[in-house]
Amino acid sequence: MNKYIYLILLALSSYVTSAQTFTDGLMMPKGSFCTGFMYSNDKWTKYWEGELNRENGNIGTITTQNIMWIGTYGIIDKLNFLVTVPYVKTKASQGTLRGFEGIQDLTVGLKYNFFAHEFTASKLKLFGAVSYSTPLTDYTPDYLPLSIGMGSDKLALRLNGYYRLTQGWFTAVSGGYTLRSNVTMDRPAHYYNGHLVNSTEAFLPNMFDFAASIGYIKGPLQAQVDYMQMNTLGGDDIGRQGMPEVGNRMNASKMGVTLMYYVPLKALKGLAIRGAYANTVAGRNVGQSTTFMAGILYTIRFIRETETQAIQ
Repeated sequence: MNKYIYLILLALSSYVTSAQTFTDGLMMPKGSFCTGFMYSNDKWTKYWEGELNRENGNIGTITTQNIMWIGTYGIIDKLNFLVTVPYVKTKASQGTLRGFEGIQDLTVGLKYNFFAHEFTASKLKLFGAVSYSTPLTDYTPDYLPLSIGMGSDKLALRLNGYYRLTQGWFTAVSGGYTLRSNVTMDRPAHYYNGHLVNSTEAFLPNMFDFAASIGYIKGPLQAQVDYMQMNTLGGDDIGRQGMPEVGNRMNASKMGVTLMYYVPLKALKGLAIRGAYANTVAGRNVGQSTTFMAGILYTIRFIRETETQAIQ
């Protein structure tokens, strides 16, 4: 269950921050570098065991905290380089299972604005993105729902669309497909689809995700409503009264709201702060979680602003 916590946090944070990351409809201009930290707190007591929504007194409430460093650099106006590194900490409020904490996965990638067109009172942009993720530490993935990650190498391909009216209203959509490598566990056998597999190697199904938002920008303030869906393309269900396995099918739908504020003071030009709330409204083999997020981001321009295009 914990793998979707991280993936949802990553997608939501990148979807709505000014860091111009993988899933949004914005770009950093040439010679500009946006960096900062995002903090998230995700909690759930109820979860879906297959399609059954239930609680488990042996674990109580699962809390996952995540501090993610984000960096985005404008190679040219239409091509950005992106990097993220999260530090994750998990804990259970009841029972004997202890949580873990540590640095998780390095993610690097490129995003390219391959189409842009301005209409009389609006503009449309299309983007393609590719990213690669790999574990930075030797954490164990075989401790769900308290492991800090899945320990898998991932290659993600993504398409984004962004449409904005001159009055300030906008909508954005993003769809991605993620290839995931198998993982090695610390035990000689595991269960998959109800059968015992005598191997330390566990299969991870690939994933598809979709995100959409509608919002309004006026001056330094941006507000929007977000929806996100993630699905593994295969996998089995958690067994009745059983523990989750890395090869489980894990689907989740989230709804959320986001506020972004670009500090208008000249002395703090380039500084942005944001807050967000999201809730899991439907799922399968995942926690029914509530997520709060907050972050601060700062843009450094190595080329004078007059020589570059505006970020939006």
